[in-house]
Amino acid sequence: MPDNDNPNGQDEKKLASVELSNISKQLNDVLGLLRTQRDMLRTRGVQLPSGAMENVRTLKKSFDNLTNTVSSSQQELRSLRALAETSALINSAQSVEAVLNQVIDTVIALTGAERGYIVLKNAETGELEFKVARGMDQSKLQEEGMIISRSVVNQVADSGDPVLTDNATQEFGTDSVVGLGLRSILAVPLKVRDKVIGVVYCDNRIMTGLFKKHDLDVLAAFANQAGVAIDNANLFESARLRLDEVTETRNRMDSLFTSIASGVITINEDDVVIISNHAAHDIVHTDQLSSKPLFDVIPENEMMLQAIKYVHETGENQRIECQVILNNSQRVWSVNASPLRGNDGTKGIALVIDDMTDQKKSETQIMEARRYLPVALVESMRGVNISEINIEERQITALFADVRGFTSFSERLEPEELMTVINKYLSLASDSINLYEGIVDKYMGDAVTGLFNTQLNPQHDHPTRAVQAAMQLVMDLHAMHEVLPESERLFYGIGIHTGDAVLGNVGGKDRREFSALGEATDICKYLQEQAGPGEIIISGQVLDLVQDTFICEAAEVKRAKKGYEHIECYVVRKRKKGTSMFVDEELLALLADDDD
Repeated sequence: MPDNDNPNGQDEKKLASVELSNISKQLNDVLGLLRTQRDMLRTRGVQLPSGAMENVRTLKKSFDNLTNTVSSSQQELRSLRALAETSALINSAQSVEAVLNQVIDTVIALTGAERGYIVLKNAETGELEFKVARGMDQSKLQEEGMIISRSVVNQVADSGDPVLTDNATQEFGTDSVVGLGLRSILAVPLKVRDKVIGVVYCDNRIMTGLFKKHDLDVLAAFANQAGVAIDNANLFESARLRLDEVTETRNRMDSLFTSIASGVITINEDDVVIISNHAAHDIVHTDQLSSKPLFDVIPENEMMLQAIKYVHETGENQRIECQVILNNSQRVWSVNASPLRGNDGTKGIALVIDDMTDQKKSETQIMEARRYLPVALVESMRGVNISEINIEERQITALFADVRGFTSFSERLEPEELMTVINKYLSLASDSINLYEGIVDKYMGDAVTGLFNTQLNPQHDHPTRAVQAAMQLVMDLHAMHEVLPESERLFYGIGIHTGDAVLGNVGGKDRREFSALGEATDICKYLQEQAGPGEIIISGQVLDLVQDTFICEAAEVKRAKKGYEHIECYVVRKRKKGTSMFVDEELLALLADDDD
């Protein structure tokens, strides 16, 4: 705004106006003094020099014309400066709010209006919305002060024609005009490409005839440029918001792309790398991927070549697992190739690569471990670091099964034949324990120890599971005897006890194993010593926990041992009818006696 943006220029204009006013006053004083002198001289019969009064009047008239010309020139200069500054606004990157404020301040300065408003059309609804308002002191009006003639605003917005009136009450006579006591109104449309986007409205509630035709012309010209400036500001703001959204989306995608654990490499139709993430750099062991032929930066592999060719030709996904030689080391890669299509119609492929080498080694080790370690322990190795299992004291159920008469039996067989036979019996015991999710703790010659409810296989019904596993072993033993020669038929004696034990890793730094120490393992070994061939002996603690499921009878202690005199022994006879376990009904029928 010309006057506000240049205080020194404003002071100079005020000073010039004051000087012109003083000169005009002085000329009026001279003219009055000459009249007085003329009248006095006439009473004495003396006349003023010829033309003196007329010369002063001419001078006064010329000076008034000059004053009006200067005033008009200043007003035109203000208008030109306002138009020039609005032209600068058109190409500025200011916010919509800043542009609106500058426009309305300029309107007030140009017209000398009491109040000024800018109303814009909502781009979506078409409704007129107040955007900015000013009073003569350029202060923002309060909500209650935002009262204007809506009929005039609507007329200008609908017709696209400006409105100028120096006596609004008589000319319009609408309720809004009369009710508000408006005297002078000036309203012009804001247009962009002949489309009305809003209205600039000025009024005065005190003075009649404030606005002139010149004001209308200047404001109309100004509004044309202001409309373009406001529209450009809207476009700039929309572009800025869109840019912010795109930037945010790009940053989010970059973050997501970076955080993907798998290696991602995209290639174009010529198999040249376009983009890649950090994981891909780690997998292929290089930071230089972009803009290079794919097989210049990764080992060439026939399976991968065929997969990429297939995706290029068919547009279908292809997943392969291949072995590559990278830095003289064999790696196993899982590669998923998916087609890509760009906006320009070009085709490409996204390769998602996972290095499966360590996982494959782990799986191989686990498969090998299955041959030597308890099944539950092996399964736990997938999700638990066995070496970090804490030592814990807890209640468990321990099962001890020992082959009866094995020592004398072994004396009759060759070592190889003996090993074959004993492995059959040990496998039978292991399978029974594993069936009910116990852990085969260890093999001790012809004996097997099973543990239930350890840190690796927590179970609330561990006593029942242990007894059921023992019954399964006895039943499977009888079944195996049907196919074995009589000379190889042996029986297990089984002891089971529920009690406390300390569980954890034992051993040295070179070799450690998971094991249990304490009452539970010691007493179950004592109980199996009381068992005859094919018998299952349980302690009183186990009986208290399984008597609703199994029929048991008191058993005679056959091999008393010092320190174990308090241990009660019971032999398990059969499973009660009507009880259920997680095994299928056919197995239940075999385990329970049929009264019929």
